[in-house]
Amino acid sequence: MTLSVVVPLYQEAAVAPELISRLTSALDSLGSPWEAILVDDGSTDGTWELIRDAAERDERFRAMRLTRNFGHQAALTAGLWAAEGDAVITMDGDLQHPPEVIPALVEKGREGFDVVYAARSEEDSEGWFKVHSARAFYWLLNHLASLDLPPGAGDFRYMSRRVVQALIAMPERSRFLRGMTRWTGYSQAVVEYDRERRAGGGSKYSLRRMTKFAFDAIVSFSALPLRIASVLGMAFSLLGLLYLLYVVYVRLFTDHALAGWTSVIVAVLILGGVQLACLGIMGQYLGRMYEEVKGRPLFLILEDTKDSHDQGQDRGQDRRQPRWQPGQQREPAPAGVATVSESAAHRPDDH
Repeated sequence: MTLSVVVPLYQEAAVAPELISRLTSALDSLGSPWEAILVDDGSTDGTWELIRDAAERDERFRAMRLTRNFGHQAALTAGLWAAEGDAVITMDGDLQHPPEVIPALVEKGREGFDVVYAARSEEDSEGWFKVHSARAFYWLLNHLASLDLPPGAGDFRYMSRRVVQALIAMPERSRFLRGMTRWTGYSQAVVEYDRERRAGGGSKYSLRRMTKFAFDAIVSFSALPLRIASVLGMAFSLLGLLYLLYVVYVRLFTDHALAGWTSVIVAVLILGGVQLACLGIMGQYLGRMYEEVKGRPLFLILEDTKDSHDQGQDRGQDRRQPRWQPGQQREPAPAGVATVSESAAHRPDDH
């Protein structure tokens, strides 16, 4: 069995040399063929030069450079698209996902599981806020979308070839690969590990990016927020009707006058706030529909060290994707490819 390991990297020059060394040792210990695909997601700190040099020294390493920073999930997808192994392991490049856990994932996969998650143990090296906010997010997502994601499971996991093919075939732009992997439904297992501290540099996930990621995950896998908006609308409509009946009753059957405009203003503000919140929820879904309709590629490749081995092939075309013609059902196109020699990046077979 040939194993592929996909590692997205962004501004990880301080970590890359140790990552490459530890990856090599861990993968060599398996005693079977392997490849490591290092995807530079638009770094500007010298990460690309380091991984390119590693690929030149050892042909089992493949370095890919995206045209800009497309995001962690898009970079992972680029690596999955390029991976050729019978099984694929994805992991982060900051060494908080220890390469030494790879043999345990492979061993569990050999038991017949299509997906093996590496889940963080209770001894987590991250701070209190990040640990507990992650737990709250998984609890909320599992209740909203019924995904039943294992607590502490991130993007460190083993996947069989058929799971990878299923993920590549999914065309959505706002990608939450953890949920997409769970959604495939293939046999899945969990291996616990102790997450290490970052070997260098800092986290690339700010609070703003983590919040956006959480929104993407929830909107991608649950329509419950829309149903909540509908229920709120009906509930406040019912309250408004009851209040109207109360006003009519007081006016016709009592001598009490209703107090001024305060109650009216409060009601208007509450209803206006609920309406704006519901419009915002609908806007989240509509915005994602807009992104999907545009049909842009998930990523564009600027450089790929494997190109030197494929001189006779059209490097501006996704060779795995059938050509689409007008009048035919469009095939999903998860990747865009550009080469250094081209004057401008273009979309492959996505006319």
